[in-house]
Amino acid sequence: MKNDQTIKEDARKPRLSLVPMQIIWDIAQVREYGNQKYHDPESWRQVELPRYIDAFLRHALAMAEDPASVDEESGIEHYKHAACNLAFICHMTKEGKNYDW
Repeated sequence: MKNDQTIKEDARKPRLSLVPMQIIWDIAQVREYGNQKYHDPESWRQVELPRYIDAFLRHALAMAEDPASVDEESGIEHYKHAACNLAFICHMTKEGKNYDW
């Protein structure tokens, strides 16, 4: 009865409960910092995809060198910035943004 799709059809829907919730908290922390800095929660949409790729790589490399490292400007861990940049990359790629280098 528990998986009865006649009661609620969700067999082909993603199980978002499988995503570790910590990544949402981490990205939210970076987004709050960005909102305070730029005063526009939608400003991230105006940045070109290659700039997010570069930022992701910078933060990922800093994290690879020292997993506990913190971004000097924000005081937030590099892995959190990498997660946020990757979220932007995922969204922009799905939206069909091109890779104008």
